[in-house]
Amino acid sequence: MSLSEALNLLADFPIVDGHNDLPWALREQVRYNLDARDIAADQSAHLHTDLRRLRAGGVGAQYWSVYVRADLPGALTSTLEQIDCVRQLIDRHPKDLRAASTAADMEAARSEGRIASLMGAEGGHSIENSLGALRGLYALGVRYMTLTHNDNIPWADSATDEPRVGGLTAFGHEVVREMNRLGMLVDLSHVAATTMRAALDTSVAPVIFSHSSARAVCDHPRNIPDDVLERLPGNGGIAMVTFVPKFVLQEAVDWTAAADENMRAHGFHHLDTTADAMKVHRAFEEQHPRPVATVSTVADHLDHMREVAGVDHIGIGGDYDGTAFTPDGLSDVSGYPNLIAELLTRGWSTTDLAKLTWQNAVRVLGAAEDVAREQQALRGPSNATLDQLDG
Repeated sequence: MSLSEALNLLADFPIVDGHNDLPWALREQVRYNLDARDIAADQSAHLHTDLRRLRAGGVGAQYWSVYVRADLPGALTSTLEQIDCVRQLIDRHPKDLRAASTAADMEAARSEGRIASLMGAEGGHSIENSLGALRGLYALGVRYMTLTHNDNIPWADSATDEPRVGGLTAFGHEVVREMNRLGMLVDLSHVAATTMRAALDTSVAPVIFSHSSARAVCDHPRNIPDDVLERLPGNGGIAMVTFVPKFVLQEAVDWTAAADENMRAHGFHHLDTTADAMKVHRAFEEQHPRPVATVSTVADHLDHMREVAGVDHIGIGGDYDGTAFTPDGLSDVSGYPNLIAELLTRGWSTTDLAKLTWQNAVRVLGAAEDVAREQQALRGPSNATLDQLDG
């Protein structure tokens, strides 16, 4: 019964997912040959995502990540290619996808029965230390930027690198202020806890965590400490739970460290999900069975995040096509109803679930737009540089 209830709820209040890496998977697998990975067809042999499974999962809005690796040259150019990929996808599938850059666009897409397609840049390296580049990404439709990815950048510390600047530098704070002025959401997934706190100190608009879970439930630096979750009601932002097993299941943390080292020993980047890389992953897994996360594992994080931050400040960000492994019951984008059904069995009300799936994420984007109007009335664009502010 819970699954049918979940499907009924998602028909009215579909999923807003904060993070899907399909554009990067398309780059890595077929170099943007969208005929070779036509998402109108079944892509379950290659991808977590296609149109049929998005529909089955009750997805009503998707932030497509326009991610590029921090260690590749030409980050801005590669980010532009990712944006172009998203635009091509929308143009190819107009009956299913609708370009969206505002909360009103999201609601319009829902009323039309289409999937609102937004974009988020994953990592401040994408702007190459340029506020002009930041504005350019916003003009092209990017509506959030994750301040870092896995590596530090000159003006912000990452959760998975050695601390260097203690959170944000003066230029980093200026980036946050300029994002507020634009109406671009400040995404604090991937950043160090010191960076989270520094950004919350500066931001006058709601922040998001596009794909992060609770550190109290799984002690991984990619997750959100309780003191930061406690600040979300005052800020108005949301934390969007991720499904990545190594971030949600404590037993998976050590296993993943060993698997990543094995990948590097075989000459692959540890995040590589190409066919050859996955062969290495599977061979390792045969010798060392991986701990398996489940729908219940993810629900445990949401229970905790609701308790600490409040139901108005949580959402969902699966990280599909950006991870090699997924939890049982959440193997691809068709799995969201299983999570909603699990939460129903735990006593979550339909009112609370509507906030989790749709309402919170739409509200936060709208609030960022309101702040932007206020800020633009107070000041113009910042042309500050890294050298000027950080020396």
